Amino acid sequence: MHILKVSNGKVQILKTSGTIVKNLVPKNAVSAHFNGDQSKVLVTYVSGKVEIRKPTGSLLKTLVQKNANDARWVGDDIAVELKNGKTEIRRQTGSLIKTIF
Repeated sequence: MHILKVSNGKVQILKTSGTIVKNLVPKNAVSAHFNGDQSKVLVTYVSGKVEIRKPTGSLLKTLVQKNANDARWVGDDIAVELKNGKTEIRRQTGSLIKTIF
């Protein structure tokens, strides 16, 4: 089991002891969240971009290019909170399922 730490825009994967396993993102991140089995990481950036990454750091998919405040896993899907107050539910492929006002 690992934890994610976001500090000064950098995302790190840590062991529960605090030892750094991997520097995932070097700058501009505002949040990061593991999915349930820790096989994928959602990263939200200052620019509003949201990405899905492997724990190794490689990019799997860019979900949103701009205007996101945060993104979280909802089962296998992703809830993207937008700067305009709306929330989009998206598949991991990036396709929009619905918008919640």
